Amino acid sequence: MNSTKNINKRIWELLCVVMGNIIYALTVKLFLLPAGLIAGGTTGIALVVNRLTGMQISAFVFAFNILMLIVGLLMLGKSFALTTLASTFLYPAFLNVFDRILGDFCLTDDIVLCTVFAGLGVGIALGMVLRSGASTGGMDIPPLVLRKLFRIPVSASMYVFDVLILLAQAVYQPADRLLYAIIFVLIYTVVLDKMMIMGSSRTEVKIVSEHIEEIRTSILKNVDRGLTMLDGEGGYERKEMQMIFTVISNRELPRLEKMIHEIDPECFMVISRVSEVSGRGFSLSKDYKAIDIEK
Repeated sequence: MNSTKNINKRIWELLCVVMGNIIYALTVKLFLLPAGLIAGGTTGIALVVNRLTGMQISAFVFAFNILMLIVGLLMLGKSFALTTLASTFLYPAFLNVFDRILGDFCLTDDIVLCTVFAGLGVGIALGMVLRSGASTGGMDIPPLVLRKLFRIPVSASMYVFDVLILLAQAVYQPADRLLYAIIFVLIYTVVLDKMMIMGSSRTEVKIVSEHIEEIRTSILKNVDRGLTMLDGEGGYERKEMQMIFTVISNRELPRLEKMIHEIDPECFMVISRVSEVSGRGFSLSKDYKAIDIEK
C-alpha cells in the first residue's frame, strides 16, 4: 500500500514539474516576449544575448541550463542535480515547441495585460515546480554555489543577480519597461508565495472550558476528529486547567460551535484558519483504536 502511494506521489510530482514548465514556457511566449518585458533569471540573460547576437532564446536557455546543471553536479552533488534535471530540458524544449507552433502569434499587445498575466503565469509555474521538490535550474544554481563557498545568503546573491540582469536589459529598453518589470516581479513573487503555502485550508480551534471533559467526549463522538489536551494555567487565578486543541474542516465549524456552546455557553474559544494540514485524518487515512473515550 505504501509503495503504491509513493509511486502515485512521484507520478503526481512529475506531472506538476512538467505542467509547471509548460505554463512557464507558454507564459514567456504569449506575454513576456510580445510585450518586450524585462525579466530576471535565465530568461533575462537570454533576452540580452538575443538582443546582442540574435541567438534563439530557447537555444541559449538550453545551453545555459546544461552548463548550470554541470556546475550544480560538481559543486552541490548528485541529489541536487537530479532535482534540476527535468526543468533543465523541459523548459527550453517547450519554449522551442511553442515558438514553432505559435510563430508570430500575439494574444494581446496590451503591455498592462501582458505584465499582469506574465506575473501570474510565472508565479504559478515556479510554484508548481518548487512545491514538487524540484528546482528550476539555471540562475537558481549560482546563489546556492556562492552560499556553499562563501556563506553568502541565497536571497542576497539572487537579488544582486536579478538586478544586474534587469539593468543589462534596461540599457536598450525604454524607462517605462523597467517600471513594468518591477510590477511583473512583484506579481510573480506574490503569486509564488501564495502557491508555496497553498493547500487544503482547515480550521484550528482551541477551547478553554470548565466542562472540558464533556466537550472532549462530544468532539470525539459527534465530530469524529482527533484532538490534543494541552495543560495550562489561568493567568488571573493561577488555577491549573486543560485546553483542547483540534483541527477540523471548514464546514464542520458551525456544528462544532453549536455543540460546544450547548455544553458550555461561557467557554472560551480561539478559531483561526490554517493554510495546510498533513497527518493522520487529513493527508493520511484515519486510524481508529478500540478505547473507551469517556474515561
